Amino acid sequence: MKKFLLIAGILSIGTLYANNNTTETNQTKATNLTAKQVEEQMKLEEKYAKEQKFYQGDAYDLKSKEINEKSLENLPAIEPDYDFDITDVYRDDI
Repeated sequence: MKKFLLIAGILSIGTLYANNNTTETNQTKATNLTAKQVEEQMKLEEKYAKEQKFYQGDAYDLKSKEINEKSLENLPAIEPDYDFDITDVYRDDI
């Protein structure tokens, strides 16, 4: 019985350690992907600033501007703030 508990404990610790490494790897990949996308957007902004012209609707390539669905999977959920108190908003003594 002691051997079984010892083996089960070792396996559970190993599983937790492997899961933690996978989470860190996913976060690193998401950070790298975000940095790459920001860099690409900065290059486009520099191009537009240099040209200084207004583009018409048919000049845009909207297909290339679509959001990559895989990059949205690792974004943290933003929880709403339900403790807003409106009593101070309309106070006249400010």
